[in-house]
Amino acid sequence: MCALAACAPASPRVAADTTGQDVRRVLARRAAAVLHRDRAAYLAAVDPRGSALRAAQDAEFTGLAAVPLSSWRYDVTDVARTGDTATVRALLRYRVTGYDTAPVTTPRFLEFGRRSGHWYLTLDRPGAGGAQQLWQQGRVEAVRGARSLVLGVGQDTARLRMVAAEADRAVPAAGRAWPGGWERRVVVYVPDSLDAMAALLGRAPAACRGIAAVTTGETGGAGAAPADRIIVNPDAYGTLSDFGQQVVLTHETTHVATRGATTAATPTWLSEGYADWSAYRASKRTAAALAPELLASVRREGPPRALPADADFAFGTDQDALAEAYEESWLACSLIAERWGGAALAAFYRAVGAHDGRTGAVAGALHDVLGTTQADFTRQWRAYLVRRLG
Repeated sequence: MCALAACAPASPRVAADTTGQDVRRVLARRAAAVLHRDRAAYLAAVDPRGSALRAAQDAEFTGLAAVPLSSWRYDVTDVARTGDTATVRALLRYRVTGYDTAPVTTPRFLEFGRRSGHWYLTLDRPGAGGAQQLWQQGRVEAVRGARSLVLGVGQDTARLRMVAAEADRAVPAAGRAWPGGWERRVVVYVPDSLDAMAALLGRAPAACRGIAAVTTGETGGAGAAPADRIIVNPDAYGTLSDFGQQVVLTHETTHVATRGATTAATPTWLSEGYADWSAYRASKRTAAALAPELLASVRREGPPRALPADADFAFGTDQDALAEAYEESWLACSLIAERWGGAALAAFYRAVGAHDGRTGAVAGALHDVLGTTQADFTRQWRAYLVRRLG
C-alpha cells in the first residue's frame, strides 16, 4: 500500500505568460528599424494579414525618411492579454538630431495578435491625450536653416525655405528678449492644412481657425527645457503680411526660449504677454496700431478691471476677445519693461515660474522683484493702457 502523497498525480505546470516581454521585443525591433531605416524590419512587426494597416505603416515609414532622428523607443506602460489578442499602452519617445535636448513623448495605443507563435501589430493609434504625428500625414520634406529645422508635408520647398529664413531671424530676436540659457534653435512643423494642424494638436479644426501658429511642449522649471515644436497653421499664416509672419514666429520662438522657466505657476497672460513683447519690441508701430481690439474696447468701455484669466486664451474663444486678451497681456509686460527694465521683466517671469504653485506667485514676484503690489500694478496697468492707446 503506497502513501497518499506518493500516489497523487503530479500537478500540471502552467507556463508563465511572457506576453509583456514578447511585445516589448517586437517594439524594440521596430524602434531599431526606424533608426536604421530598415523598411523590411519595420513592416515585419505588422500583421501580414492586415493589408490596410501594412499600407498605412509603409506610408508612415516613407514619411519618416527625411526626419533626422537620434533616438526612437517605446516605453510600455501596460499590457493586457485576452486569448490571442493583447492591448498595449506605450509612450513613444524620440529625438530629432541636433535639436532636442530631451525626447518628445507621445502616448500610443497598440493592439497585437498572436499568429503561429508570434505577436504581430494589428492596431497603432494615438493614446489618451495623444495626437497624430507629422509623418503620418504624408512624406515629410526637411529644410535646414542656420538656426532652424522646418519639416513640412504637402508644401512647396520655396515656402518651407521662407519659413526657415523667418525662423532664423526669430531666434536671435527671442534671444535678445530672453538672455537666459536655451538652445537657440527651433523645429517648425508646416502641415498641409488647418485640418492637418488640428490633428497634430489633437483638437477640432474649428478651435484652431484663426490661430497662425502654436508651440507645443511640456513646462520645465528645472532648467532643462524639453523638446518643443512650433506648429504653423498654413491657412492663417499664409494670409499674414511679412511683418505679421515674423511676429508670429518670434512670438512662438520666445515660448521655446522661456519654456524652462514656465511652470504651472505661470499665468497665461504673462507667458503670452512676454512672447508678444519680444515680438513687438523692435517695431516702430504704435500701440493703437498693434492693439486695435483693445483700443476699441477701451474707447467703448474704458480699461479692463483686471488682467486676463487663463480661460480668456482657450482654444475656440471668440477671435476678437482672444485678440483683446493678447493685447492686454502684451501691454502689461510692456509696462514692466518700460518702468522697471527688460532685465526686471525677465527676472519677474522667472520669479513667478519658480513659485510653489499658482496661488501667490504673481503677488510674490511683484513684491520681491518690482517692489509693488498686485492692486497697485493693476492700477498702473489700467492707466498705462489709456496712455499708450491714446
